[in-house]
Amino acid sequence: MPPSTSEPVIGIIANPASARDIRRIVANASNLQIADRVNILLRVLTTVAAMGVPRVLVMPDKGGIRAMLQRHLKREQNLHHAFPRVEFLEMEPTSTVDDTFLATSLMREAGARAIVVLGGDGTHRAVVRELIHGDREVPIAGLSTGTNNAFPEMRESSITGLAVGLFATGRLTSEQALAPNKLLEVSINDGERKDIALVDAVISTERFIGARALWKTESLHSVFLTFAEPQAIGLSAIGGLLHPLGRTEPGGLAVHLSDDPARRRWRLAATIAPGMVREVGIERFDPMLAGQPFQVALQSGVVALDGERELAFDAGDRVTITLRENAFPTVDVARCMQIAAAAGLFRLPS
Repeated sequence: MPPSTSEPVIGIIANPASARDIRRIVANASNLQIADRVNILLRVLTTVAAMGVPRVLVMPDKGGIRAMLQRHLKREQNLHHAFPRVEFLEMEPTSTVDDTFLATSLMREAGARAIVVLGGDGTHRAVVRELIHGDREVPIAGLSTGTNNAFPEMRESSITGLAVGLFATGRLTSEQALAPNKLLEVSINDGERKDIALVDAVISTERFIGARALWKTESLHSVFLTFAEPQAIGLSAIGGLLHPLGRTEPGGLAVHLSDDPARRRWRLAATIAPGMVREVGIERFDPMLAGQPFQVALQSGVVALDGERELAFDAGDRVTITLRENAFPTVDVARCMQIAAAAGLFRLPS
């Protein structure tokens, strides 16, 4: 497919605060410095430029990414590195998740053909939450810079940039470049309050939000999963080590936990955070069919979405979890590179 005649533009959302929750302290998790995040951005920019993307929209921030990136771009352009035209969105950063919501909306309105996301599960969830309510489908490409990172894959940013560039310039079609993804819809009292999760919705017996990150297993009641990979770190590892389920496989998984010896069927050692292996008691697990609501069998507690406490509920509240398939697209980096290489898209004229 020839490149599109209109000017290709992509967006980049880089969260300067990802990987700075309590798990960094209690589990010795890594914490990327601003300079590391800027270097990732620079590699994305040079590779999308090499694929012919002339314009990139970037979310501004107060955490230092914008200032350092601008200095690096000026210095490296003097060294004759090729970059696209970088434009920071016209918005005032608040250093809250509202920045991600607004930046995603502005990028979609500006015609971005894909959005590269630097962050953890929470950042990716915020981007998807905004995109699924829009009138135009925009795929995301995730780069892992958070703590547990079950959703964004660990991948060299240069390769992600190449794949995004191939798609954005029309060298690969949507059918070739994109993959469908599942998500969980969480609803309280038939939509009175609702939210989504990309990987896991965890029900905890704790009554308060407090520190948003969830890392104590003794309070866990049940775990609902879109996919469950044995090599994952985080609460989705409970399902992955119990009953593996792939990202592209149909259905989800509901795991019911209990430390009561009378109800517990298995004991599982799960890596719930970097360097943190904890024992979890398993009562049972059930498959989740798409579109079938699961009602939470707990009178009061908190729902954690992709590892962060978000929704508290009390006695009398009705909490349901529903799996949705084909909910949003992502750039399938491995498939993009395989197809492009086989088609000779990287070969230059002799």
